[in-house]
Amino acid sequence: MATVLLIEDDVESRKSTARLFARKGWDVIEADEGTRGIELAFEYRPKVIVCDLLLPKLSGLQVCRAIREKLGSAKVIITAGRHYDVDRNAVLDAGVDDYFVKPLKWEKIAAAIKRAARPRRKLPAKHSRALKFPPPSTRLKFWGVRGSIPVPGPSTIGYGGNTTCVEVRTDGEIIVLDAGSGIRELGLALENEFGAAPINMTLLLTHTHWDHIQGLPFFLPAYKPKNSIRVLGYEGARAGLATILAAQMEVPFFPVSWSDLPGTIKIEELKKMEFSIGKVRVRTKFLNHPGVCVGYRLFTKEGSIAFLPDNEPFEPLKLKLAARDGTRPEKARAQAAVERSKLVEFLKEADVLILDSQYTDEKYQEHVGWGHGALSRVVSLALEARVRKLFLFHHDPQHDDHKIDEMLARARLLVVDSGRALEVEAAREGTEIWLTTQAGSR
Repeated sequence: MATVLLIEDDVESRKSTARLFARKGWDVIEADEGTRGIELAFEYRPKVIVCDLLLPKLSGLQVCRAIREKLGSAKVIITAGRHYDVDRNAVLDAGVDDYFVKPLKWEKIAAAIKRAARPRRKLPAKHSRALKFPPPSTRLKFWGVRGSIPVPGPSTIGYGGNTTCVEVRTDGEIIVLDAGSGIRELGLALENEFGAAPINMTLLLTHTHWDHIQGLPFFLPAYKPKNSIRVLGYEGARAGLATILAAQMEVPFFPVSWSDLPGTIKIEELKKMEFSIGKVRVRTKFLNHPGVCVGYRLFTKEGSIAFLPDNEPFEPLKLKLAARDGTRPEKARAQAAVERSKLVEFLKEADVLILDSQYTDEKYQEHVGWGHGALSRVVSLALEARVRKLFLFHHDPQHDDHKIDEMLARARLLVVDSGRALEVEAAREGTEIWLTTQAGSR
């Protein structure tokens, strides 16, 4: 009798799919999260694996790649609650056999099982050289999603407790956005991947607040002479970029000085608002955050990624300052509208927007002027800019997984109420996103 493994965190959806297989005489094994699903796949070696795309902790693609490395014979089907071409193309690019939108119908499942296995893309070996054999599309991965301070522990394990760090692989480049505590795990992964081969990468810093640079002293590739790291950012509030980065590694704060790092590290202070990293065009914009802080937008052949980890809505701050200075509220609102329109233009039709969403609307009223986003205003901005996918980012250190779930649900309701199209997720450590050529051709 054939065996199917269902990996799905939604109980009703999992039970519904289980009934379809059971009626046809299949043995059904179930897992409600990715790690357990991987264990069961290796133990029972099922003929078919049906896995949800948006699992907690590990994404469906991460689960399927782990299974494929050791179990290449199983038929793997990814399921999702909504249809987005970018997700479907990413799934098929990753070597998955089929992609279906829930609820599933037996006729489609049966046809998928009977279909002759199409040629699969060969997955990269553990020590593959990513720059020599680049992936078929732009890949983005979250290594740190938190703001202010790392918050490890059982209540934050779902979304992660590391501060801001995002990796982008595209057009033969490794581009890292910010160097919060999440960059430590990224460094370990890169050294494991490249082995003795050199790592050439570019680090883009939005600003030098500590939660955006604190992981850099612990970034393993900086300690290897074989590696070259180009660090780009704008001048700090009171000192140059190189001075600030070196300062956090001075005695008595750290045992290794910046100048003693063995890797080839080149720091460049940016003067222009547009530049290129290889074939990747980069645009920047100064953001509404204390000190010198910028957002980046990366343009690749598959699409664009906008990264704005620290940004406050314009109008509340302008009104607060107007009340303090005796300025007319109408003037403050007009100024805020102009600034907002510039930001909307900067973000217009981005395929992925990673945006500071630290506060609930209620909590933001207590923190006007702190430099961070309010949930409803974040969603409104993404809708007005007509972005394709929004990731809530820079999670408040006081928000546990349950609170972030609540904020995500609220954000999605706001989108529904607007009557417009926008996919919203909360950034989660370990999540990977692929952009396809179709996304870039919009």
